[in-house]
Amino acid sequence: MKEYLDKVKGDLETDVTWNRIGRLSVKGAKALPDASVGYVTEKFPIIGWLPRYNYRWIINDVIAGLTLGLLLIPQGLSYAKIATIPVQYGLMSSWLPAAIYAFMGTSKDLSTGPTSLIGLLTSEIIAELQGEEWSPSEIASGVAMMMGIYGMILGFLKLGFLLDFISLPILSGFISAVAITIILNQMGSLLGEPAIGDGTANQIHDIFAKLPQASGYTCLIGFTGILLVTILDQAGKRWGQKNKIIWFLSITRAFIALVIFTGIGYAVNKNRAPSDFLFGVVQVKANGQEPPTVPSRALLSRLASRSIAIFIGSAIEHTAIARAFGVRNNYVTDQSQELTYYGITNFFNSFFHAMGVGGAMSRTAVNSACNVKSPLSGFVTTAIVLISIFKLVGTLYWIPKATLAAIIICAVWPLISSPVVFYRYWKTSLADFISSMIAFWVTLFVSTEIGIGASVGFNIVYILLRLVFARVSTTPDTNSTQQQQPQSTTTATTTITFPQRGPVPIPPDARIFTLPGPFFFPNAYRAKTAMFDTIQTHHAPAFNSVFAREAERNWSVTAEQRVRTLRRRAGITNFEALPPINVVVVDFERANHVDATGVAHMKSLVGEVRRYGGAQVEVRFVGVSGEVRERFGRAGWRVVDVGDGSGGGDGDDGDDGREVVRLFRDVASAVRAERRRVSSVGEGEDEDDSEKMEMRRMEEGESRGVRTTHREMA
Repeated sequence: MKEYLDKVKGDLETDVTWNRIGRLSVKGAKALPDASVGYVTEKFPIIGWLPRYNYRWIINDVIAGLTLGLLLIPQGLSYAKIATIPVQYGLMSSWLPAAIYAFMGTSKDLSTGPTSLIGLLTSEIIAELQGEEWSPSEIASGVAMMMGIYGMILGFLKLGFLLDFISLPILSGFISAVAITIILNQMGSLLGEPAIGDGTANQIHDIFAKLPQASGYTCLIGFTGILLVTILDQAGKRWGQKNKIIWFLSITRAFIALVIFTGIGYAVNKNRAPSDFLFGVVQVKANGQEPPTVPSRALLSRLASRSIAIFIGSAIEHTAIARAFGVRNNYVTDQSQELTYYGITNFFNSFFHAMGVGGAMSRTAVNSACNVKSPLSGFVTTAIVLISIFKLVGTLYWIPKATLAAIIICAVWPLISSPVVFYRYWKTSLADFISSMIAFWVTLFVSTEIGIGASVGFNIVYILLRLVFARVSTTPDTNSTQQQQPQSTTTATTTITFPQRGPVPIPPDARIFTLPGPFFFPNAYRAKTAMFDTIQTHHAPAFNSVFAREAERNWSVTAEQRVRTLRRRAGITNFEALPPINVVVVDFERANHVDATGVAHMKSLVGEVRRYGGAQVEVRFVGVSGEVRERFGRAGWRVVDVGDGSGGGDGDDGDDGREVVRLFRDVASAVRAERRRVSSVGEGEDEDDSEKMEMRRMEEGESRGVRTTHREMA
């Protein structure tokens, strides 16, 4: 019992993992107080930048906040319409995010609120749960809370990097399909047509089939709204930099259209019964901000899985916009902190009957164009939206539905990527083009969740396959002319020029392998097999090797057939001229990580090479990082630095019986190193072992017969 306890104690004292846990625990305990203060400060960036605020910036921030407030009114109403909830809830979703961002934001330009993407994905969830005990606005608030929970988890744990797994081509296809879907959903309101079915194919059919039933007045209002918004947009692009009035009219074009056509809606319909209106109006019925409530637990349980797609799409959009404008205006944003803000805002905003919110490209561009100086502009935006909620909701009753549809169409049209973008993906990378097409077509004709899930799944499989099938490069090049004519390889020497080493001859009995990346479980077996196959293809086995003995006696011919196939594919016909293998150099320069599977397969490679080439074969490692070196040592290998390669090779058992791994500084040193000598008995044999001595005598007496066997096998 005492011996057992001593062994456990010794293991705990020497085990690398336990020691690392201990060191990290002590280090963490000492750093906890300062780290806690730093963490809190990091979560409220205003603590850092507010003392440095220049009060001359206040004018810029007020103008930017006022402009965004005017822009948020029509957009909030429009995106609530996309979400299929009463439009007043779009305004109720828009006032709190700007105020919270002033405390927690890391971008001076980013504008947060309802977006078209969130509106569409929310509408799909509402449609799925339609007919159950919850109203559309309650479902939208529940979705916002789940978005907030997911955002806080990733933000507080600093896991924002996980969103980087969504590639740009996937986003292009996904957002383009979402924009087209939004436009199709608005065509009924724009044209005044009867109800249009669900699904892209059905919607396209119904739009044209019911076109004769379209309302002339509604079409007039809708297309005039599109024309007005487009004219102001183009005027701003052409003359906005020279004329501030045109610039302001351009960036507030949606608000101007809303005011003009709301006035028209009131003028022509105020004396008519609702059933006799010339064109449909939104008919908002609200009286200020509703009291806060908490979404029910039963609803949240139903929304937990359904909200993942909307979180991924909107969170990526939010962080990408923040990062892009940070680069454009020469400052740095914090992706994890942005996710923390995103989570906090959606969580608390959901109490106020709000739909989900996130960063919006159009509003952020307007904010940047206003030369905003800090997130303090959000307080002005909040004030403008609150005024509209408490004082202007009654006026919103007369907004034409066609006007909101026109504003939505003009807002999402630029989100559709040009065919040139997808053609560029085609020319750059077939895998990226396929992933973008999966995201686009599946999202468009099936559903947004399946669209983004299928495209991301394709990318993950593609990345794993690239890891598994990563090619191990070899020197001499197996595709060279010299290797295609092996009758000369017994005397031919390849010369390679190394930096700071000059030309170094590579003997014909040496082989250099360069690992393409981490040597771990996805690719370790294939990489090991590729290296051993190359050796068997271009080098002859030793006549006294275990391989030769087993080739003579083994009942299975699978290995022999495999070698013949490999050599035939390589164009090798003169098997007698193949050189032996005596030195194998494995370059770990790019392989900065190895796991237990990788170590096991590397041990297997060493064993198989010696079984094939004989006990004298040396396997030398180059470019081994500190982490990989430590893993080799913990796996039971004795790691020895050879330095410039003046010493012997590797592979001898150490004094303690462990396998020796000799590490060289570079490939040139590993190739130039002196060859070690092997006793006549052979590695692993004991001169006192009579059975092994008898085997050695049999090998010496049968060497001629083994040569014949090798020729037949080849």
